[in-house]
Amino acid sequence: MTTQQTYYYQGVGRRKTAVARCRLYPGSGTIVINGRRLEEVFPRLAHQAQVLQPLRVTGNLNRFNVQVKVEGGGISGWAGAIAHGITRALIAADASLKPTLRKFGLVTRDARVKERKKYGLKRARKAPQYTKR
Repeated sequence: MTTQQTYYYQGVGRRKTAVARCRLYPGSGTIVINGRRLEEVFPRLAHQAQVLQPLRVTGNLNRFNVQVKVEGGGISGWAGAIAHGITRALIAADASLKPTLRKFGLVTRDARVKERKKYGLKRARKAPQYTKR
């Protein structure tokens, strides 16, 4: 009995509270996110473009099949996390792509998260209305 070895490149991407575990397999360019196609998960073209950007700028759009498991956060966080994960997987596949990806700002993790609410305030920074009398 022969076992077929399937090799892949993996990368973990994060954005806000979303975490995406991405795997790149050699293939024709199919993207599957949590068992569903890219268009089903992201109906907005802006989110689709954000997810595909790392593959597009490196010219690997139809060279890899992408399989993603993403959890936490919302749709925008998912798109950013997947883009970051695909970027890291591409760097694992070919380290010479890193300068190109860095030029488009895809290598750096976007660290912006929601600021916590503080006591005595209504939200993170909004204070209760001041009344003079």
